Amino acid sequence: MFIMTNLTECDSMLEDLQYANDLLQTNRVEEALKLIDNKIKTANLEEQFVIGELYFEWGFFDKALIVFQKIEEVLPDEGQIKFFIASIYIELEMDAEAIEILSEINKTDDFYLEALMQLADLYESQGLFEVAELKLREAKSIDPDQIIIDFALAELLFSIGEYNKAVIHYEKVIQEQEIIMDVNINERLAESLAMISNYEKALTYYSKIENMNNDMLFKYGFIASQINRNDIAINSWEKLIEQDPDYHSVYTELAKVYQLEGMNQEAYDLLKKSLKIDEFNKELYFMAGKLANEFGDYKNSETYIREAVILDNDYKEAVIFLINILKDKDRHNEIIELIDDIKRMGAEDPEYDWELARSYNEIEKFDKAYEYYQLAANLLDTDAIFLKEYGYFLLEDGRSEQAVQIFKKYLEIDPLDSDIIGLLNRIEL
Repeated sequence: MFIMTNLTECDSMLEDLQYANDLLQTNRVEEALKLIDNKIKTANLEEQFVIGELYFEWGFFDKALIVFQKIEEVLPDEGQIKFFIASIYIELEMDAEAIEILSEINKTDDFYLEALMQLADLYESQGLFEVAELKLREAKSIDPDQIIIDFALAELLFSIGEYNKAVIHYEKVIQEQEIIMDVNINERLAESLAMISNYEKALTYYSKIENMNNDMLFKYGFIASQINRNDIAINSWEKLIEQDPDYHSVYTELAKVYQLEGMNQEAYDLLKKSLKIDEFNKELYFMAGKLANEFGDYKNSETYIREAVILDNDYKEAVIFLINILKDKDRHNEIIELIDDIKRMGAEDPEYDWELARSYNEIEKFDKAYEYYQLAANLLDTDAIFLKEYGYFLLEDGRSEQAVQIFKKYLEIDPLDSDIIGLLNRIEL
């Protein structure tokens, strides 16, 4: 087996190579390369290997490739040489060539296991996840106790959403290491378990993480909220805001949990604070508007809801809430103006036509009301509430024949409505 991985094993060249390295560190690149280029002409295989490594470390991948390919000509079956060539191909973004040469490494070679791991990475980068998994599972069968293989499998499975399988391998890893390659295994386990709705166990793993960063605090709180551990959620998210007031997404979540806990004033205060930080978040305005309405602060409620609609003219929930505010105050002309504006900006919904019909009816513009009831009916012809209301409008507007047809359609949905059955009997007599 040919193994040569450091300069001290090649004492005859050590001094010159070290000098060349010093030249490179002082940006005397041409001198360093000239010295090495001259040395390689008389170097033996081991010395060539060391020079090839230097080229690779310095980033001269083309030169390194030439050196290792010449060594391969002499040692065509050496897995270590093929592995180095594959590493160079990867740096040169020649993945197909890297896969080809790694696939040539013999199963009996000491570098076969490393080749499988590298092949798995390459196949994963190409989106060939099943092939990558097969390579890793073969590596696992060769060395079942190597944690790095379990970690690689877990990461692959996690990345493709196979969370149940990922958990199995993460749990093996965490028995030996909680952090590997800068990945916190407790966090990975928590996220994987949360994705399969095992929130209780996920919370247990999150609780083991010390010195959580902002993202971890957010996720910890979110998982806690899924199983009604609102105390943990509130604590985590309040800490997060203290650490990073600009972490925008936490405000809506914390406000929701405050409300679940009956802490409406805290929620309202939080939302007003958050709007100074995240002034383009329609959901914050909408939540603030609804709470203001609950507190009887109708002026601010309308202001907040209007801001939400300005940010998104098709934010239906906010539009309907604003319509109801205006409706409660008999401001039907303003409802018409509002819906006309959002329709001009491209928002379309049969409920908007329905609300226009209602408002025109209230201000006694019955022809316009009829027009919008007809429009709404195109998409609300299975909505029992709409059909019943539309039928009564038609009847009151003197369109009894059309009203009969609408009431009959309504009775197909609610055949036991005795009031409408009686009404139809009277109309048809």
